[in-house]
Amino acid sequence: MSESAEAAPENDPELIELWAKVFGFARTGETESLAAYVDAGIPANLTNDRGDTLLMLAAYHGHPETVAALLKRGAEPDRLNDRGQSPLAGAVFKSEPDVVKALLDAGADPSVGSPSAIETAAMFGNTELLALLER
Repeated sequence: MSESAEAAPENDPELIELWAKVFGFARTGETESLAAYVDAGIPANLTNDRGDTLLMLAAYHGHPETVAALLKRGAEPDRLNDRGQSPLAGAVFKSEPDVVKALLDAGADPSVGSPSAIETAAMFGNTELLALLER
């Protein structure tokens, strides 16, 4: 690894390739592969260039098992992305009740973010998820 890559790891092509692979696992719900990388040292709260965590991507793309695995490994359920959105609000926006339940069971706050998960459910008239969020 070159000295400049050590000084700026975000410019290291090998790290960029690894991170792309790991974020891909979160998007596609490849729970076992993602968990193995996190267990090997990839941060559970790794963020991309938009501030989306692995948890945000797994939640938004509807993968409750992946969400649960990340939460078990220390992912922060209320960590906001650069637009102020929470993983819970992303799951509500995509109408993913199993993901919503997993996040709530892990202590996610439905009032966090802008718009919050509660505001998102109300905005789209999703009474099923609104009832879960307000319990």
